[in-house]
Amino acid sequence: MLVAGIAAAESVRIATFHTELSRRGPGLLARDLMRDRAADIDAILATIVQATPDIITLHDVDWDAGLVAATAFQTRLARSGWDMPHLVARRPNSGMATGLDMDGDGRVGRARDAQGYGLFSGAGGMIMLSRYPILSVDDYSDVLWSGLAWARLPRVDGAPFPSARAQGAQRLSSVGHWAVAIDTPGAPVTVLTHHATPPVFDGPEDRNGLRNRDELLFWARWAETMETGAYVLAAVTNLDAKRGDGLRDAWAALAPHFQDVAPKSADADGVPSDVTARFEQPGPLRTTHVLPATGCPVTGSGLIWPEEPRGLGDRRFTRHALVYVDMVPDGCGERGAGIGALAVGQ
Repeated sequence: MLVAGIAAAESVRIATFHTELSRRGPGLLARDLMRDRAADIDAILATIVQATPDIITLHDVDWDAGLVAATAFQTRLARSGWDMPHLVARRPNSGMATGLDMDGDGRVGRARDAQGYGLFSGAGGMIMLSRYPILSVDDYSDVLWSGLAWARLPRVDGAPFPSARAQGAQRLSSVGHWAVAIDTPGAPVTVLTHHATPPVFDGPEDRNGLRNRDELLFWARWAETMETGAYVLAAVTNLDAKRGDGLRDAWAALAPHFQDVAPKSADADGVPSDVTARFEQPGPLRTTHVLPATGCPVTGSGLIWPEEPRGLGDRRFTRHALVYVDMVPDGCGERGAGIGALAVGQ
């Protein structure tokens, strides 16, 4: 539901984009960014320039200790015509070795035995870019899954799966959970972001489904502590509220705190217009969400599909759209007084 009578100039455009830029080894993305010869990078940059976001979270961008890839991407974006001088990039859980068998297959040291799936440390991380100064970053990425009283951890025959030791070491976040406060004109806004594990690729214990649920539910619990202020969830939830696999009760928990102005594609291309991911299997899904807090005026929303580049060879291009919402941070009221509360499965 959009608010009439709010000037577009007062709004802030907040976006998120599952880029699928991650490479097969450490340093390869930084190399490609600096060589300036990768067609998929050019297409991702062009999509961001077209969207003109004030704040954007980019998912599936490899992290390195020197932030070489992140700053190279930031520089390339500025050269492409859209300057976002403020950056957040933290080491992700994806690819972070545990030394334990985390998926119960009896082996260690594999991609699924990391804190989050990843072929190497830093694989498939997140970066946030902003046109406005960053005030603070609350990084919850090291929160233990078993340390949350409301969590539902996997069990088999009444025992922790894959083991009590593995569960004791397992972090909630597949990639990361950040709450980033940004000094936008009029009022600060806190951008909440995470990239959840898909609720598939597991067994009857439903390890990934339970973790996906709790990764999203984390923000409902976070929002319960907030009575006023502007915040927005901009994340790859990997959980469609109506279609595909997953445990959907987390959406009901988010409903009092977030509103859903479902984005519509200008070129739906034969799929439902709110779809943000085009998969062959299980089919089109809405896996990326930008959800302003209840009580925050919204002046617009949308999604943009990147143009498929030529010359990629066997490299997979992103199956995802950039999603954005225009909101007015200084118009946010008390929780519960907002418009368009999150409608789940409707």
